[in-house]
Amino acid sequence: MRAEPWLTLVGIGEDGRAGLSGGALDALAQAALVVGGQRHLALAGPFAAETLAWASPMDATYPAILARRGAPVAVLASGDPYCYGVGAALARLVPAAETRCFPQPSAFSLATARLGWAAQDCEMVSLCGRPVETLVPALRAGARVLALSADASTPGRVADLLFRRGFGASAITVLEAMGGPRERVRSAAADGFALDGVDALNTLGIAVAGPGAALSSAPGRPDALFENDGQITKADVRAVTLARLAPRRGEVLWDVGAGSGAVAIEWMLAHPANRAHAVERHAGRGARIRSNAAALGVPGLAVVDGEAPGALDALPAPDAVFVGGGATAPGLLDACAAALRPGGRLVVNAVTIETQVLLIERFRRDGGALTTLGVAQADAVGGFHGWRAAMPVTQWTWVKP
Repeated sequence: MRAEPWLTLVGIGEDGRAGLSGGALDALAQAALVVGGQRHLALAGPFAAETLAWASPMDATYPAILARRGAPVAVLASGDPYCYGVGAALARLVPAAETRCFPQPSAFSLATARLGWAAQDCEMVSLCGRPVETLVPALRAGARVLALSADASTPGRVADLLFRRGFGASAITVLEAMGGPRERVRSAAADGFALDGVDALNTLGIAVAGPGAALSSAPGRPDALFENDGQITKADVRAVTLARLAPRRGEVLWDVGAGSGAVAIEWMLAHPANRAHAVERHAGRGARIRSNAAALGVPGLAVVDGEAPGALDALPAPDAVFVGGGATAPGLLDACAAALRPGGRLVVNAVTIETQVLLIERFRRDGGALTTLGVAQADAVGGFHGWRAAMPVTQWTWVKP
């Protein structure tokens, strides 16, 4: 039997009740409880129903909403509730059959309308609750980026980031309180950005320009991008390693013995929805991994300071595991293989003879693929050049049945 909708998500803009459809107004009139931020409640009120303002953090309010299951509840959200809004969080708690939604244009839609930009040609990023470095993967000359701001300080911090990364010529358009009587649109160059009195409710349109270096979209990015103490999977081997790990949208990686974090970082750069846990027993390296992740635009990388396999116990099940160091630790490879989801990939790199012997034994017992990777770089030999070989890497790849 199909459940009746009891939860209604109502998108609201800065024009308040005037912009709501008849269906949205009916849902608010019939609700026994209306939930929203203080600003949203003020824009859509007054109400005959009981009202509830979001707690901080917002998820503390979810039990109060779920306790009303079966009774009419309306939740107010900015613009489109399913575009970086509360709709996605509530969808994990309430089946779609029990919900209705009356969306308004999202901030991104309003911004493209003001700027005359095609949405499909824009990179769209939220900086709400995220460091401004989240923008880094989108930065390349000629790119158009739309960013949701966290507060009034975000435009200035974004301008500073652009300047530091060589994109000071970028034009930043600050779109404030769009769709309402307080709307204002102003532009300035990132270099020397000095707009004052910015409204806390703002969205940024960034026309990226300047000689800054854009991140490649392919794995095997230059070693120099990753601060390291020598413990790093070098670029050529890293490219092959990422190919074997085969990152797919939304998947989880364990990078065990992460060193500089380069493999985990490149896994996350493969898609914004990808997640990774970098496990490293040396505390100094853990701090370095965090710094590298922030600098390269994946500040959400989770760093686990601890020794595997014990440090793996509390981690979510992985879709892929890379062991770049410490493979000879008792029980480590067994623990990684057991934790993998069906179809998950285990990739182990070895440079020592002892670890190579272990991988040969695993290959004989469990199958998979065993590969030796040899890389040599041209180097000066007197007045000429010759090949200077790096230590060969033995790589074992196994896919869980």
